[in-house]
Parts: sequence; C-alpha cells; structure tokens
Amino acid sequence: MQVDWKGVYPAATTQFKPDQSLDLDATARHLDAMIRAGIHGLILLGSVGENTALEYDEKLTVLKAMKQAVGGRVPVLTGVAENTTRLACRFAEDAARIGLDGLMVLPAMIYKADRREALEHFKAVARATGLPIMLYNNPVSYSVDVTPEMFHELAGEKTIVAIKESSDNVRRITDIINLHGDRFLLFSGVDDLVLESVLLGVQGWVSGLVNAFPDENRVLWELATSGRWEQARELYRWYTPLLHLDTKVKLVQYIKLAMAEVGLGSEMVRAPKLTLVGQEREEVLAIIRHALATQPQLGALAAS
Repeated sequence: MQVDWKGVYPAATTQFKPDQSLDLDATARHLDAMIRAGIHGLILLGSVGENTALEYDEKLTVLKAMKQAVGGRVPVLTGVAENTTRLACRFAEDAARIGLDGLMVLPAMIYKADRREALEHFKAVARATGLPIMLYNNPVSYSVDVTPEMFHELAGEKTIVAIKESSDNVRRITDIINLHGDRFLLFSGVDDLVLESVLLGVQGWVSGLVNAFPDENRVLWELATSGRWEQARELYRWYTPLLHLDTKVKLVQYIKLAMAEVGLGSEMVRAPKLTLVGQEREEVLAIIRHALATQPQLGALAAS
C-alpha cells in the first residue's frame, strides 16, 4: 500500500499479557479502534511500541500479525531500532518481505554515533530495501542529532522521503524547509508541540497519546489543518496536560495507563520497564481523570 505521508500516525503500543508475553489479539483490537476513529496510518514497534524490549523473532511476529489485522485499511510502517547497522538492514529487509509499507528508522541503539557514523547508518538502511523511509530524529532521547544541515547529505537517498522531527525545537521545521524546500515531508514527533508545528508547515503527526485518545487527535488535526485556529486552540489547551505525558522518560507507562483508563488496552509493560506505583501513579491518574471529567464535546467543536 502506498504511504500518503500525511495526517495522524500513531506510534502504536504493543500489548502484553500479565506474564509480559505478547498479546497479539489485544494489540489488533487496539489498532482496529484507532483505525475506526479515523487515523491515517500506523507505526508499529517505535519507542512507544517497546521495540528494544522485544526479541528479534517477536518483532517479526508482531509485524506479520498486525499487517494481517489491519488488512490494507491504512499504511503500516515499522520502527527500525537495532544495535548495529547490519542488524538494522536485516530487519528492514525482513519488514519488506512481510509486506510492510514503510520504515521509521532510528539511529543505532546504545552506541552514540558521531555525524559521519549516524549518516552512514541511515544511508545503509535506506539502501537495504526499496521501502520508503521516515527518518526519526530525536536527539533528546537518543543523543544522536541530525541537524537541518545534515539532511543535505541524505537528500540523494531517494527512499528517505520523510522526517519525524523530535528535537523539541520547532525552529527546525522552518530551517529544514528553507534549506531543502519540499525534498522531505515533515512530521511533528512531539505531542505538545503539534499545533505550533502545523502552523509551520508539517504534513503529519506521529503521536503517542493518540493510543488513548484517537478521536481527539483526529479532530485536533482536522481543525488545525483546515485553519480553524480558535477551535483548535480550545481543544489543544484541554489536551496539553495529557500531551505533556508524551515528553517524559516514562512516556510508555504513562500512555499505557491512559489507555487502561479509557478501556483501550492494558498498562502492562515489559521489564526493565515497570508499571507505575505509589504517588507517581496517582499523579498521572489525576491528570488523566481530570481530562476525562472535562472532556470537550468534539461534535460541537467541529461544528462551531
């Protein structure tokens, strides 16, 4: 399926059973709920999908099962987050054989690459298959920064078509456009900067909180991209305390707890991550429950 590279693309969670084994049925049900809510594409096995907590064969199992469950309704991408370039290339090849529609490529994990090493890693994965690629730039989490200037060295890789910009610096959206024109499609990768990013010209949004609030994500995106800024700001102000959860170290636990609260999944994570306990859990629950108690009427917002 051809990737449209626009709209809301959830960084989907991977659901686990109480013993931390894969729960493919629950994962498929969750993807179905988001698709029915109107999201535009899916990204499996990203950071929120706990990619690095899964064994290699488990990742392929998830991709095969979810590709079948989605059934061509929306494009399906996978994160590529391996420790070595060779293994990342192998995983990209396996994803292509399974029939995935595209890749979201992260830097090699653990080792902190310099400029030359990072660029060579991305180039190698880009050449491993013909699948279109979204390059995921998140120096805050992974300590590898692909600056706007560095994309010049990747412009010749025709399979690199999009950038998930998660540097926490929205100035870079304009810098990338000024330097590279329309060569790369831009996605916002920071939930609580999405409205600002839409104003600056991104074509899509890779979101974490969409896992728990798919309807709100879709409506916010539609309001913003249609220029209905007053209504978009109203929804964004309600949503922002939740969106802040996407920027924390424990974003996976926070997002899964929100999913559990709204009945879209389990809060189970895989070790070394642990489910929340004590005061921290109560503080996050308070944010989620306040949002649910003050939830705006989406129909009225969309119609106003």
